[in-house]
Amino acid sequence: MSSLLQVYDLSKSYHVSQNIFSRKTIVALEPVSFSLEAHQTLAIVGEIGSGKSTLAKLLVGAETPSSGKIKLNGQTLQPGNFKQRCQHIRMIFQDSATTLNPSLTIRQLLDEPLYLNTDLNETERSELITATLKKVGLLAEHMNFYPHMFSGGQKQRISLARAIILQPQIIILDEALAALDPSLRSQMINLLLDLQQQMGLGFILISHNLGIVRHFSDTMMVLCNGQMVEMGNTHELLKAPKHKYTKKLIMSQRFQLANK
Repeated sequence: MSSLLQVYDLSKSYHVSQNIFSRKTIVALEPVSFSLEAHQTLAIVGEIGSGKSTLAKLLVGAETPSSGKIKLNGQTLQPGNFKQRCQHIRMIFQDSATTLNPSLTIRQLLDEPLYLNTDLNETERSELITATLKKVGLLAEHMNFYPHMFSGGQKQRISLARAIILQPQIIILDEALAALDPSLRSQMINLLLDLQQQMGLGFILISHNLGIVRHFSDTMMVLCNGQMVEMGNTHELLKAPKHKYTKKLIMSQRFQLANK
């Protein structure tokens, strides 16, 4: 059985002008290859500047790769086809407050991707919005509220509802659990795992917290200065890392790992 997502030699370089006579090439991500199965979670870890965000932007189509290709269900995703990416690969960020337009109701926030990407009529879109809100643990009447009327945990559930409403196959969680307190974080992880099983989702988790990574992911990729230095089963890699950079990351978060 083929993988849900297949990434081949994906890389990104930027050409920056130093002066009027010369340009400098900055390698943000060296060629990286990996695959992701349905119902599985891949964690991407590394310090700031390691290439995590660059890789995420390439996957969702916000950046054009310098080389490589991405396949979803065996079909190559074209770099310029953002609508195709939008339907299949969605992203949830750490600060939901900055990604939810305060001037729009929740109905409007959830209706926008449906209006732009589907042929559903207004009644069908409304029914799907109601069902999606219930799926993430919110009430149907919440669609008439504005973002400022919700708690941080509820806002993250709204972001999740917006991410799944197009029935995507992959969701990228960019530090999406970092701002939640331990109790809300546990609830959110359980909700994500339930949705993963129901919908066959593949998750890509970007996180600095190795405690969350250990609890939530199946496979772990370690990036350092734009290069993948190690990848493997999460629990095995955390227990017996081979690369010195991975060992450094684990030692720096030893207290977190012991107490999460």
